[in-house]
Amino acid sequence: MTVFYTPDLIADYILSKSNREAGDTISPLKLQKLLYYCQAWHLTIFKRRLFDEDIEAWAHGPVVRSQYNRFNHIKLYDNIDPVCIESNLDVLHESRDLINDVLAVYGEHSAGYLENLTHSESPWIEARKGYQEFERCSEVISDESMIEFYSTILQRNEE
Repeated sequence: MTVFYTPDLIADYILSKSNREAGDTISPLKLQKLLYYCQAWHLTIFKRRLFDEDIEAWAHGPVVRSQYNRFNHIKLYDNIDPVCIESNLDVLHESRDLINDVLAVYGEHSAGYLENLTHSESPWIEARKGYQEFERCSEVISDESMIEFYSTILQRNEE
């Protein structure tokens, strides 16, 4: 049985892992990239989506539109106030460990670093074919392109 979580739930979980007292912060831009990597690696490892929403190839990298709309009142590089986080996060089951692994690898990096990283990877590049660097684009980054690209990385790391 395929279980999809909501993008809101995954975003809330990511935000709940931020330790503001230790100086951790998450901007809307960084949240978008972390959502992307969670989806991409979930597809690669479990062969199913983490959440059932397409990811679009915007100029600043991959975007989950519902989360853009949710946080668009916050500037791109400002930090998200954790007050908006919901508390029902115990339903993630086996996906929790994968999300935690993604956050351990990508979460230590800045929003700008993650933006540049996504811009260097084929899923985002392929989805934006024919578009100029800062041209608006809502093309979907395909599940297949994410699985293909990240499976290659996984294979390299296992060798």
